[in-house]
Amino acid sequence: MNSVDFLLTNKDITYEIRTEIKRLGRPIPDLIISKTDVGKSRNYSRTFNSGVYDRFKWLCGCPKRNKLFCFICLVMGGNQSAWAQEGINYPGMAINGDGLELIIGVCEI
Repeated sequence: MNSVDFLLTNKDITYEIRTEIKRLGRPIPDLIISKTDVGKSRNYSRTFNSGVYDRFKWLCGCPKRNKLFCFICLVMGGNQSAWAQEGINYPGMAINGDGLELIIGVCEI
């Protein structure tokens, strides 16, 4: 019930179900997300680190879509950002602080 897919496909969730989803907690699967950046002298590879879940308590993941989402945005609904609709699959986004600034601006946490 607290899976990202459930939250994305069921927009009209009752208060009781939202409360139960919150009690169950956010899904924090180990995702396989990677990106290679080309530098001047070599290529740089970034991969998802599941430790980011400890750093950002609002972050959750979907193994089916292999993307990161804002758990608060999904549970509360009504948010049209990529964090709540499509998900983010860039491994450095949540780690480097840009993701944190983005989510604070979008969700007004």
